[in-house]
Formats: sequence, structure tokens, C-alpha cells
Amino acid sequence: MKKIGIIGCGGMGTTHLLSTKALAAEYDIAVTAIADLQETCLERAAGIWPGAARYKEGLELLEKEELDIVLICLPSYLHAQFAILAMEKKINVFLEKPVCLSEEDCVKLLEVQQKTGAKVLVGQVVRVSDEYRYLKKLTEKGTYGKLRSLTMWRLGGIVDWGYQNWFRNMELSGSVVLDLHIHDVDFLRYLLGEPDHLYVNARKNEQGMPEQIITQYRFGETIVSAEACWDNPKDFPFETGYRACFEHATVVFSNKNKEKVVEYLDNGKRNVPELNPEYQETNHAAGINIAEIGPYYTEMKYFLDCLLKDQENEILPLREGVASVQQCLKELQLALKC
Repeated sequence: MKKIGIIGCGGMGTTHLLSTKALAAEYDIAVTAIADLQETCLERAAGIWPGAARYKEGLELLEKEELDIVLICLPSYLHAQFAILAMEKKINVFLEKPVCLSEEDCVKLLEVQQKTGAKVLVGQVVRVSDEYRYLKKLTEKGTYGKLRSLTMWRLGGIVDWGYQNWFRNMELSGSVVLDLHIHDVDFLRYLLGEPDHLYVNARKNEQGMPEQIITQYRFGETIVSAEACWDNPKDFPFETGYRACFEHATVVFSNKNKEKVVEYLDNGKRNVPELNPEYQETNHAAGINIAEIGPYYTEMKYFLDCLLKDQENEILPLREGVASVQQCLKELQLALKC
């Protein structure tokens, strides 16, 4: 049996607790240890995995438990510290995005992984989300010709659910750029490679932290725009999507639409493709803007398969998580100058 620990049982941690519970029906795994400073989070986690040992401190969990995998779902500024500690103990790591918040930590993470040989999967979940996998397939196969332009967006209400309001501190969250925008930055790199040119426009709050960013890119002949914003009114419904303009069709995705992906073909036809999700479950237990468990199930299943079959992690490796942080750090510096 693969023993799993989860450090950080807040919103994202709860999402992963639910996905591992679903996967336990197919794999010989169990969450054997959980850690969180907040008793309410520990209680909720124990309701999902009742047999797990409980810790207030993640450091104590790493010291006392013998684990095969640890999921690090802490506030962003703690990701690198705990990932390094886990790798040094030869524990395989599922590391939530962003992997870190500084260039120095980017370098150190890669050095420690190379030294220890620990397996690391980065939770850049958009890469395995059905709607985005479909876009990548269309682009690579040239189903509707070349991708001429792509518009992406990721919009939410003001984030107030973090422990001690850490999202609102740029030193702890990296602002909207490294928390929200990084999803689309990472997927763009996965889809199109590194940009040839980019232009950043941003809006900052009174403390100087970017709350909204709109970046325009050029990847060869393809023009791209990506927007992220997280300070709309609190009740603003989370919205993400894309509009991909190919030579012979425009493909639109919005999480707000019942028909999530729609293709408008240049012959006048309208097509709604079958995405065939690997797993479907909606659960609001996490208390954040995420309720669909499916993509988190898929990324964890992929990690388990890589470990059990000794396969290379080609989709969500640490080096890619690091490269996306480095790209976002460049955009953050430009945003701060706006």
C-alpha cells in the first residue's frame, strides 16, 4: 500500500483529500497522515480519511511518518520549504502551484530534486483538464488548420478564504500573477512553447499589489491574450475560459455554459464535442471556487501511474512548474511598473 500524507487541509487540501478518496477505490493507497494548524480543517479532513494520524505541524508529520507520497497544499510561500524537506527525506512530492515565489527557490528546488532523485509532480491542473486537453489536441493535430489567435481568461471575486488572509499579501501569494494567472501562463507554455514577445498591462491596489493582469503574447504567427483578475465583488462567480480562432473554426470554452466547449465551423455548422471525462464528481466541501473533482483525480492518477509503473512524468514535471514560475516572475516585474 502507498502511504500518503497531506500537509495543508484547507481548500486545495480538501480537494485532494476527496480525489485520493475516489482513487482509493482503484489503487492500493491511503492517506495515513494529515497536518493543518486549524482544528476545523483537521476535523474536516478526518471526516474524509478517518484513520489518518493528525498533526498541527507539517514538520512533525514529515519527521514522524513513513510516507511514499506527500501532498503539499500549504500557502504558496511555504511550498518550496516543505518540498525541499520532503525530497531530502526521499519522499515523492505532489506540489501545488506555484512551486515557489522566487528565482532563488526555483534553482534550489531543481538542485535538490537532482541530488535526491525524488519524484515530483506539480499541480498545474489545467494541463489535464478536459477542455484544455481538447484544445491541445486540436492544435497539435491541425484539425481546423493553424491556430491564429487565442484569448484566455480567469476571473474571480475577492479572495478572502486564506489562512490569516495570506492571499492579500504579495510577499506570501505572489499576487494574482503567481496565484491565478500562472494557470494560463503554464498552459500556454505547454501548448505553444515560450513566447517570442509579450506586453503586460496591469492594475494595482493601494498597496501596490497587482489585482488584474492582461498579457498579450506572440508565439510565432499566433497572437494570444490572457487575463486574470481576483478582486471583483465577493459574490462574482468564478469564470474561466478561452476562445481559440483556427483557420477553419472558432472553438469556445466557458465554465459558465452548459455546453462547455462549442465549435463554430466555417461551413456554418455548430458542433459540441464529447470530452469523455475520466472522472466526474462535484463536491463543495472545500469551500472555495473549486467544486469539480475530476481534474484533480486525473492529475493524481497520473502521478500514481508514473510511480507504480516507473514511468517518466512528462506532463507535470518540476522543471515545467519552475519554468512557469520564472515566466510569471518576469510578468510580475512588468506589472509592478504599470
